[in-house]
Amino acid sequence: MYRLSLLVLMIAWSFCIFGQSPHGSDFTMNCADCHNAEGWGIPLDSWDFNSPNKPRVSPTTDWKYPNVKTGFTHNKTEFPLEGAHDGVDCKQCHTGLVFTQTSMDCASCHTDVHQQTVGNDCKRCHDSESWIVDAIPEIHEQNGFALIGAHDQLTCVECHQSETNLRFERIGSECINCHRQDYVETQNPDHRAAGYSENCMECHNPLDGGWGVDNFNHSFFPLTGGHDIADCDACHTNGSYVDLSPDCVTCHQEDYDGSLNPNHNTLQFSTDCASCHTTAPDWTPVVFSEHDGLYFPIYSGEHQGEWDQCVDCHTNPSNYAEFSCINCHINPETNDDHNGVNGYVYSNNACLACHPNGSKDDNFNHDGTNFPLTGAHIGVDCAQCHTNGYTGTPTDCNACHNIDYTSTTNPNHASIGIPTDCASCHTTEPGWTPATFANHDDYYPLNGAHANIANDCNACHNGNYTNTPNTCVGCHQSNYEGTTNPDHSDVGFSTNCVQCHNEGAWTPANFDHNTVYPLVGAHANIANDCNACHNGNYSNTPNTCVGCHQSNYDGTTNPNHAAANFPTDCT
Repeated sequence: MYRLSLLVLMIAWSFCIFGQSPHGSDFTMNCADCHNAEGWGIPLDSWDFNSPNKPRVSPTTDWKYPNVKTGFTHNKTEFPLEGAHDGVDCKQCHTGLVFTQTSMDCASCHTDVHQQTVGNDCKRCHDSESWIVDAIPEIHEQNGFALIGAHDQLTCVECHQSETNLRFERIGSECINCHRQDYVETQNPDHRAAGYSENCMECHNPLDGGWGVDNFNHSFFPLTGGHDIADCDACHTNGSYVDLSPDCVTCHQEDYDGSLNPNHNTLQFSTDCASCHTTAPDWTPVVFSEHDGLYFPIYSGEHQGEWDQCVDCHTNPSNYAEFSCINCHINPETNDDHNGVNGYVYSNNACLACHPNGSKDDNFNHDGTNFPLTGAHIGVDCAQCHTNGYTGTPTDCNACHNIDYTSTTNPNHASIGIPTDCASCHTTEPGWTPATFANHDDYYPLNGAHANIANDCNACHNGNYTNTPNTCVGCHQSNYEGTTNPDHSDVGFSTNCVQCHNEGAWTPANFDHNTVYPLVGAHANIANDCNACHNGNYSNTPNTCVGCHQSNYDGTTNPNHAAANFPTDCT
């Protein structure tokens, strides 16, 4: 009997060595590590799923396998058996005999009761001990929506409403995704009618249990001084929170009309109260600094004490925008004082333009204005730009240079939509050169190697800015035709270089090999190892099986392909 058992065992070993294992070609364990001579069945008490040191076989049978020290342990694989997995029948997971084909993804064994609404990685929420989830707030925060404030007390299904309580469809993390009904039903104020933002947090605090408006940002009209009131209806008298004008006179027309010292209506003061008043209560303090600070110094400088009444200069008391200099500065003295002054004109506006501080010794310097004279602007006759006086002269380039703009041909500025703001490309140097083109990316983005030559316009344009090509081959035809490894033209490669190359450099290149020779099966596995087939030569690489696999063909022995005259077409 002993000899018979030994014979069976030897036969089993011979199958292991010379036969084909039902567990797959990659399974290299000795058959005797699991099976015995009595049959292919595996005694359950001979397995150790956890301990790497506990003997695999029982003490009564150890003598049969003197070379076996320890048995198979699942914890030495890529899938240790932990928690509820410990003790599960092998066949529940390994439904076939090729063990390496068993997936380690949770979803391969466990039905996704959430129906893909939370992804397929069960371990994000569950562990191997049980399906109970104890870290919902932390998981929710990782998803980008922390459960804080009033949200902390909600049940999952109050937000994730579905036909099943286990399906958690993504509903977005914006307030309006859940609170649109609240937004629509508000009446005080009516959010929709007022055009309020749908971002609830702009006004409401998510940490607040109610809908308080502690967060409301009134920065578009700062509530300071006398405006710092808690009663919104004091200003929003008609119940509308959207169409109230921020202009002072909207609320203070009655104050303006009732003013007597001075009479604002009679003097036609601006209805912009902020030009003289602050938001301090009772309209004080008040300043009227426009004459000294913005227009003309009458409280200081050479005009200090030289006037008694406003009408001395403001000859029209109903319109303080009108003023007169030549009531006091009369001719011929004024003309005599300006002998040889280029652009001199005897007018009120001209006096202010050249003597903004009222001093005859304070020579006018155009650089002190918001339009300094530089480059070709220096030495231009004043009247050439100030055609309608010195007040309100536009500073936009196009106001004087529209003819230059419309007459351009290289390139035609108007036809390609170049801005009329000449200063965006040109300086004030004569001849409109040098010029820059900062918004080149609006027409053709300069990236990679193109960005390195952004300041060398001639590299691409050669002095012609009208017909420059915008395709790769338009500039790189010579590069395309000069290729030899492989010859792009001979192979018929596309002239659209970006299909394979990037703008940084010609290498590395991203070639869609399937357009020439499809890479499938084992070839797909070496798709990124070009040298495996090309060996650095991309022009003469064979495209037949035997062209690369001649040695494999010649080296076959079981059977010998060459001796049997098998075709060299491996497919």
